[in-house]
Amino acid sequence: MSDVLANRLIEFVKDHYGTNEFIPLHAPVFKGSEQTYVANTIKSTFVSSVGEYVNRFEQDMAAYTGVESAVATVNGTAALHVSLRMAGVGQGDLVITQALTFVATCNAITYCGAEPLFIDVDESTLGLSPRSLEGWLDSHAVSDAFGRCVEQATGRRISACLPMHTFGHPADLAGLVRVCRMWNIPLVEDAAESLGSFYHGRHTGTFGKLAAVSFNGNKIITTGGGGMILCDEETGKCAKHLTTTAKKPHPYEYVHDEVGYNYRLPNINAALGVAQLEQLPGFLAEKRALASEYRHLLKGAEFKFVDEPEGCRSNFWLNAVLCPDQVSRDRLLEVTNASNVMTRPVWQLMCDLPMYQHCTRGALDISRSIAERLVNLPSSVKPAQP
Repeated sequence: MSDVLANRLIEFVKDHYGTNEFIPLHAPVFKGSEQTYVANTIKSTFVSSVGEYVNRFEQDMAAYTGVESAVATVNGTAALHVSLRMAGVGQGDLVITQALTFVATCNAITYCGAEPLFIDVDESTLGLSPRSLEGWLDSHAVSDAFGRCVEQATGRRISACLPMHTFGHPADLAGLVRVCRMWNIPLVEDAAESLGSFYHGRHTGTFGKLAAVSFNGNKIITTGGGGMILCDEETGKCAKHLTTTAKKPHPYEYVHDEVGYNYRLPNINAALGVAQLEQLPGFLAEKRALASEYRHLLKGAEFKFVDEPEGCRSNFWLNAVLCPDQVSRDRLLEVTNASNVMTRPVWQLMCDLPMYQHCTRGALDISRSIAERLVNLPSSVKPAQP
């Protein structure tokens, strides 16, 4: 690993953010009406799950992404959990996903009583590979008498396919849709990181039966903690019911008709989200400009900038670089962090974590190679000027 490149990155990042102080990987920025909208909720006393900002946030998100319905939740993991439930995932099922993902993807599968089935990713997208998926299904799956896809060796139902749009880069959705339709597998998108990302002109999270978005403090817009389910109108009504403790409307009685979840997004958090969403176009523009500068800085180097896939427009939530090998990755992490520039490796592969080591998997050569070489670079929007 060349320390020269590491020092160039450090110099660039400090110059870009105008400070020699600690530079985080991704920090929230509040430049708009956040204080005003949050103060409105406090004045109204409707700070919990009932209030105008919850409805407004859902409507604004549906309009931006182009879906019929958006259902706000307390966090992105809750949105994933309910999305899988609404897709029909149940006890003992298998859910296809990628080992190169954040742990919430697999945890949500487990909450349903199901188990992850790990398939490799494409290096060009960092997302689930349609070719690897099709190859595994052709070799290990069959359709049962009801037309459902099952694992041939065990007879376990494969009830969903859950790709993740890694760091905001869209997965190969056309390929995944094709394979899932061929095998009658519902597609659910983990779009936690990809708000503002488009696949051939269409927003991520709109290709599957449902999708989940995250508004954690480190995402492109934040509600402090929060998530959103994207789906059609009828599914949205059911999801809303399930996430609000399955309470039936009544003037005063407490009637619940199934086991539901208290997954509602508080109004005070939704107020923050409304203000943040108003600024999303500006945030996206700043992130594209930063990505362009990283791309230029790394041009011709032995380190490969992770760019948006062909035909896609990524939000560049987290910029990343692929190092030549694990030794150079570790050196880059060491030098940058020692200089108060926060960089991070990608997550450990899910199949290496103790609770998921037993799970079925295909060949994961590309996932393993990326996990050994990838480093995330500081990607925050510049803070507001004092």
